[in-house]
Amino acid sequence: QVQLVESGGGLVQPGGSLRLSCAASASIFSIFTMGWYRQAPGKQRELVARITSGGSTNYADSVKGRFTISRDNAKNTVYLQMNSLKPEDTAVYYCNAERYCRGNVCYEGSWGQGTQVTVSS
Repeated sequence: QVQLVESGGGLVQPGGSLRLSCAASASIFSIFTMGWYRQAPGKQRELVARITSGGSTNYADSVKGRFTISRDNAKNTVYLQMNSLKPEDTAVYYCNAERYCRGNVCYEGSWGQGTQVTVSS
């Protein structure tokens, strides 16, 4: 199972930027569809952005035009660049690797431990 470690969270003022990183342990990182999710207090975890092994991306409507997901397969890392941050972006952000199957071979997905992002003046 791939292990994921997030970093880059912190406290930022409204309108500011942060870049989250998620480092994966597996050399097969490139086959996984990777995603960033977030969970605010009292709310369900929600998808923020997702990137396939081929580089196709999709975003939650609330972050379109402000957040960018990218990946560097040579570094086994996925990133989330967050610009124009708003207080409502405050949440714990989690990295996810989706389960991958090809034929009879499957690789289980996993979650990172989360990193706190707080947007406040």
